[in-house]
Amino acid sequence: MRPLPALSALVLLASMTVAHAHAHLRESIPANGSAVTAPPSQVVLRFSEAARLTAAWIARNDAARQNLRPLPSRTAVQTTLRMPALAPGRYVVSWRALSADGHVVPGQIWFTVQAPGALPGAPPGGVGGPSPR
Repeated sequence: MRPLPALSALVLLASMTVAHAHAHLRESIPANGSAVTAPPSQVVLRFSEAARLTAAWIARNDAARQNLRPLPSRTAVQTTLRMPALAPGRYVVSWRALSADGHVVPGQIWFTVQAPGALPGAPPGGVGGPSPR
């Protein structure tokens, strides 16, 4: 048995898989699923490879979405989106990005802006604190 040809085939297959991978989100600020105590003025998206956002929007508590403008004009691994004024609630930031390999990649993150004085982990609006006895 000759292990070298088998190993070469495995390396070739792995490199083909990596070459055809699309950009995906590696990290966001605020983090996906997080609760923040102050409304963020921006959202930072870090991708696995350079990508260019072609659309981005935000929606609060399943309400109508609002387009986020301006979109960055350059292809980059990290993209920063300016946020409008955000009230307490659950938000979804969604986007479409053009990956370096030419594929359009959709994505989204969500985060919760807590009401002032809300307990950590409490639902928006401060509901869910200790019950009176």
